[in-house]
Amino acid sequence: MKIIAVGLLALASLSAFGATLNYSATTVGGPTWNRPVEGTPPNSISGVGTVVAYDVLPFWVDLSGSYTFQNTGVTPANWDNYTFLYVTSFNPAAQLTNVIIGDDDNLVIGLSGFTTNLTASTQYYFVTTGFGNTDAGAFNLEISGQGNITAGQVNGQVPEPSTWALAGLGLAALSVISRRRK
Repeated sequence: MKIIAVGLLALASLSAFGATLNYSATTVGGPTWNRPVEGTPPNSISGVGTVVAYDVLPFWVDLSGSYTFQNTGVTPANWDNYTFLYVTSFNPAAQLTNVIIGDDDNLVIGLSGFTTNLTASTQYYFVTTGFGNTDAGAFNLEISGQGNITAGQVNGQVPEPSTWALAGLGLAALSVISRRRK
């Protein structure tokens, strides 16, 4: 009986702390857009960040609740990053459609983030970009919250074309390996 009680206590502890997703990427060489300004939700387009490189992380969570996002500019050190959260879809040509929140500097330049409520099994897109047109670099993103955070598309959604291309390359590689073994 004690073993079961300890096991249940351990499960309760895990659910209280939730999970963390760490994601590292760069905006250097990425596609560009005219980013929105910060806000909840943002309500206008920037006059400074008109052709800014960006990176998009699609993700979803399995438990509704509060989640914290912290994005740190790492190379060059403390580059002036800017972040946005979109729900359902992200279209860089329709910057104000589906945007939930945007943040410039979270206390200091080089840190951007926020805490917001997310709904389970809903598709979200976290966009990392720069303040001005020349602001770009590598970054580390940490998302933490009550539930599991999964990078990619919500189960059942059709993957983006680039995902199909990667799947095709993977199948081709397996085919070559299979032929060599025979």
